[in-house]
Amino acid sequence: MMWLKLARSSWQICRHDNLVMLRPHIRSLSQGSLNLNLKVQSNQPFCSRSPPLGDHRSFTLSLGLQHRRTVTTARPGWYESIAESTPVCLTEQLLVSTQQITGLPWWASIICTTLALRTAITLPLGIYQMIIIAKIEALQKEIAEFARKLRFEISVKAKEKGWSEKTCRFQFKKNLKRIVSELYVRDNCHPFKASLLVWVQLPMWVCLSLALRNLSLGMGHVPFASDALLATGGTLWFPDLTLPDSTWIMPVSLGLINLLITEIFALRQLEPSKFQKYVTNFIRGISLVMIPIAATVPSSMSLYWLSSSCVGLAHNLLMKSPRFRSICRIPPTRSDSESPYKDIAAAFVAKYIR
Repeated sequence: MMWLKLARSSWQICRHDNLVMLRPHIRSLSQGSLNLNLKVQSNQPFCSRSPPLGDHRSFTLSLGLQHRRTVTTARPGWYESIAESTPVCLTEQLLVSTQQITGLPWWASIICTTLALRTAITLPLGIYQMIIIAKIEALQKEIAEFARKLRFEISVKAKEKGWSEKTCRFQFKKNLKRIVSELYVRDNCHPFKASLLVWVQLPMWVCLSLALRNLSLGMGHVPFASDALLATGGTLWFPDLTLPDSTWIMPVSLGLINLLITEIFALRQLEPSKFQKYVTNFIRGISLVMIPIAATVPSSMSLYWLSSSCVGLAHNLLMKSPRFRSICRIPPTRSDSESPYKDIAAAFVAKYIR
């Protein structure tokens, strides 16, 4: 018993001396433990009974810390997944390759790339959309004639079979829908084809925006791309394309041009339906919301958005030209005019100025 007490007191003294005389040095901080390098001094008489410390006279003390999930092991969110997707990476390579091949500064390269993509992709789709809309509008007279005949036939059938008013409406809607579908197939102008431009333009806009965002923040996937090139690739009041436009010139210009495009589209609608009015007001709200958003993103993104809106406005005005419409073989519509630009200016003045 005396030997046990002596051994216990010796171990306490040794442990006490170790805590006093050892100097902890932080080696590494990992997810599951904290590793401390404790260097032992030579004058420790009671430590001969402790476990061997090795030739370097150090041991590792592992403290049980709560396991924490790091960013690298966490699953990325939907935004990060899109920003690191293959289409965005390919868009980054397209932007960098275009800038290197042309040798233009980054601000001019962004504008030229936007103009080339919108002219080569969205302009033909816009022309196709106008053709589909013109064909659908041309079918309205024929649809109205079929509806009149169908209404007469159903009234005759209703008297013969004693149909109720509800049954008559059901038969009229079902048969009219079938007739309209057959007319759309005959003229190859299903209304869904008119929305093809949106399904192409929106993903392209997202990919270019995220690609410029990645390049501006130094998160690009192109090895030879550097955010330093964009930092000196601006001009005028935005010399650094990696920073937001503090003057708000581009964000406000973006909002005004988007509103102008919306109003030109609204002036084209002679008798807008309630749904078309809702859509127009929604687009107006989006145009206003884009102003503060454009003021918080890098100037490269704001420049692309502004360039894209300017090109879109030019394309919309171009497709109203009678000569251009005849070259593209767009069928005539009720809203066509021999002097479309004068009519737009007069309608704009009458609606908003007078």
